[in-house]
Order: sequence, then structure tokens, then C-alpha cells
Amino acid sequence: MERDELAAWLRLTLTPGVGDAAARRLLGTFGLPQRIFGQSGQALQQCVTPAQAHALLREPDGLPALVETTWQWLHTAPAAGPARAIVALGDPRYPRLLLETQDPPLLLYLLGPDRFIGPQGTPFPTHHCLAMVGSRNPTAQGQENARQFARALRASGLVIVSGLALGVDAAAHEGALEASTDADPMPATVAVVGTGLDRVYPRRHLDLAHRIAARGVLVSEYPLGTAPLPGNFPKRNRIIAGLSLGTLVVEAATASGSLITARLAAEQGREVFAIPGSIHAPQSRGCHALLRQGAKLVESAQDVLEELRLAPPPPAAEACPLPEEVQEPDSPLLRALGFDPVGLDALQARTGLDTATLQVQLLDLELAGVVARLPGALFQRLARA
Repeated sequence: MERDELAAWLRLTLTPGVGDAAARRLLGTFGLPQRIFGQSGQALQQCVTPAQAHALLREPDGLPALVETTWQWLHTAPAAGPARAIVALGDPRYPRLLLETQDPPLLLYLLGPDRFIGPQGTPFPTHHCLAMVGSRNPTAQGQENARQFARALRASGLVIVSGLALGVDAAAHEGALEASTDADPMPATVAVVGTGLDRVYPRRHLDLAHRIAARGVLVSEYPLGTAPLPGNFPKRNRIIAGLSLGTLVVEAATASGSLITARLAAEQGREVFAIPGSIHAPQSRGCHALLRQGAKLVESAQDVLEELRLAPPPPAAEACPLPEEVQEPDSPLLRALGFDPVGLDALQARTGLDTATLQVQLLDLELAGVVARLPGALFQRLARA
């Protein structure tokens, strides 16, 4: 993209009062953005309102500085770091599945290996992307499910798309990265963020973002310098859903943003999957609501692959056995735990163990990775996906 073309695209995205829908009408009528800004106000009013036409005739404040910043960002990437690219509507690299949605972004800013986002790259392989979303405050089981499912699904060739948020999103990215190598021909995972790509939010995911940029793709529709504004995150959910064949919701409360992603996926005719959970966990209620509305119930990665008519994962990728020392099916404490969160008093009543013995056994199970300690002095047994 030449500098003049970049400036025209940025001007179009920054013009006050001209949203993506009006911009797409303008592009459909006049072609590339440079031609839009060569039109008279009267000509522009063929497809936008008089107020929008007037705004298009004025250069937005701060445009020259943003053009310079963006141009430098594109052309001064560190030699050993990830490549940078901007993909506009009409670019061959623009994801076809996203283009088929009702509200595709005008620009996508990309960060990742050159083999994915370079001129010959495929950052969003058609029919290979699956969205995984869920609670920012998942249960220990939900977090483990997200990681295990992502790992198995990536091992089957799916690219895991999520939002770099806390909780399920981060676990999904981590699982996908665990199943990837530096030589993979497709991204391990795609992180759709709600800021400019010169920022990382939340800050604690800086290392995760760097690892995604090395083996996957970071993508944003927002210009450089965009702060993590609250309205950006629900809006970016349409990109997560739009890039993907389907959306798997791991855990979600009834007011979760993940349900927005699932709704958008359903509206676009894409598959919606949900993992059921405990009837006592608030984080499961959103998934149960989706299941009542017709989402596909998922108990294993194989369920997703069969619905999408894809090959199953290699056995080694899906099988995640528990450590031998805690695999005994007749373990009294594991049976007493069940799979719902439970407190010490209830466990003592179920097992008859004294407090000291119970705490020792719980610590052993916790260190083995099959029991998680939760807030409120609760414990939960961890099943494996």
C-alpha cells in the first residue's frame, strides 16, 4: 500500500459521522478512497447524507500525524521481530468469511510472521478458523477445558480465534500455542484485540501477545494509539465470529460478552457450540442458555470436528491422561469431591476424614493437578477435555 493510498484509507476511517456502512457505499460507488475525496459534495450526496458529505470534504484533525505514525510502524519493523501489515477491503488477503458478514471492517491491522501476513501469506485460512470464547473469570475446570480443547483442535488443523482477554481467551490462545511449532504453515491462533496494535491490553498479556505474534496473528480494526475503550470490545466480537466457521463457548455468565459473539455467529449462519457445566456455577448459565436455544452440546474436541466435518485429532493430541498416582477410579476423596466446587465441611461430612488428613490429601491432589483450590475455601476436581 502506497503512502497516498494509506492516507486516504485512514481519512475515510477517521471522518466523523461516517461509519463503516456509509464508507462501504462510497467505495461501491466511487472505488478506492482516493477517488472518494476527489468528488464534489453534490456527488457524495448520492450515497451519504449532506452532513456526511460535508464531513468528507474536511480533513480530520490529527490525520497527518496518524499517517506518519502508521507509515513508520509499517516500514520500521525490527529485523528479528514480527512483520506488520494493513489489509483493506479488496485486498486478496482480506478474509473471505469476514467479507461475507454484514459489517466487515474497512481496515485490518496485522502483526505476525511474514509467511502469514506477507504479500503471499494467508493470515486467516478459509474453513480453518474456529472461535473460542468465554468468561474472564472462569472456574478452574473452565480454564482447563479451554486450554485442552484449543490444544486438541489446533492439533487437528484448526486455527483458534479469540480475543486476548483474561480467562478463557488466554487459555485458548495458550492451548493453541502448545500444539504449534515455528514451522507450521498456518497460524496457531488469531487474537482479535480492542486496541491499536501498538498497545497490549490487558498489560499482563504482553508476553502472550509476543508469543502469538511469533506463531500466530494479532489483528485489530483500530488505528494505532487506540486505547482500550469499553465500547471497542463488544464491537470487535463481530470480527471474532466473522473470521470463524463456528464459535465454541467454554463458559459464560448470562451477561457475558461471549454470548454476543455466539449471537453474531448464529446470525451469520455459523455453527455455535457450548460446553455444559455445573448447574451451580454462574459461569455455566450462559452456555446452558445457548444449549436451550439450539447450540450444539460439546463434550470433546471430536464433537466439534464431526459437526464441522473435519478429521479427528491425532490420539496423542486429544488424550491428556491424568498422572498415574491419581487415576484410581475408586479414590474415595475424588469420588467425594464430584465435579462441583465443595468446601472442607462438606468433604468432611462425605468422607469422615479429620481436618488434617483431609487437607494433606487435598494438597497431594492439588499438586498432582487434578484438584483446584478456588476462592472461598472451595475445592474442585478437574476433569480433562
